[in-house]
Amino acid sequence: MLSKSQINFIKSLEQKKQRKAFKLFLAEGVKIVNELLISNYKIDSVFATKEWLKNNIGKLLSKQIVNVFEITADELKKISLLTTPNQVLALVKMPDESDPVESDLIVALESIRDPGNLGTIIRICDWFGISTLICSPDCADFYNPKVIQSTMGSFTRVQLIEYELHQLKKLYPDHHIYGASLNGNNIVHCKPEKKSVLVIGNESAGISESLMKHLDSSIMIPRYGKAESLNAAVACGIIVNYFRSNLQ
Repeated sequence: MLSKSQINFIKSLEQKKQRKAFKLFLAEGVKIVNELLISNYKIDSVFATKEWLKNNIGKLLSKQIVNVFEITADELKKISLLTTPNQVLALVKMPDESDPVESDLIVALESIRDPGNLGTIIRICDWFGISTLICSPDCADFYNPKVIQSTMGSFTRVQLIEYELHQLKKLYPDHHIYGASLNGNNIVHCKPEKKSVLVIGNESAGISESLMKHLDSSIMIPRYGKAESLNAAVACGIIVNYFRSNLQ
């Protein structure tokens, strides 16, 4: 049976300051926890129903997870942030900061504030084999539960790095830095460099003027209808697909 202090502690990890203080974040649901069990992430604790534990005891033993708690469906509801809790919740240790992995194509985000957008972009990076995602310090927190949930486990395969984007050229001196902008050159006429960084700006304001000065060029997705703009994650997916198709 879960104690009141356990419930309060788990729920407190919804807050960034608590996650940062304890270096732990929440991951929920069968899909995401199963992805964690085959990843390099270290799991601190698992809270799961009898059914889930029965089906996954081997994975837990191989991962050498000591803190495993069998709980009821009602107890899971008390600690879950989901509308419909799904069998298991894990407390996961935040990884130590590491140097960026060298890659031909990298995505960088400036001031992406919506957790759902960030999570979707992480998932897009995973789909297109992009191993590193750079985020400005004012982006949504990587380990916000809504970000983790919307990645559907893709965060376990994409290196997430917080970095000041004005210094991108120092980090990637051999890469061509492109920025997505409504005033950029038509992407159809763009031949991507073999080593490229794609910068996606804030959902409403786009890339800041100060950062635009540090880009090598700007590109835009041609518009055929009357919509004012595209969702940041949608724009990222379209451009990354174009880059991947033309870098093969």
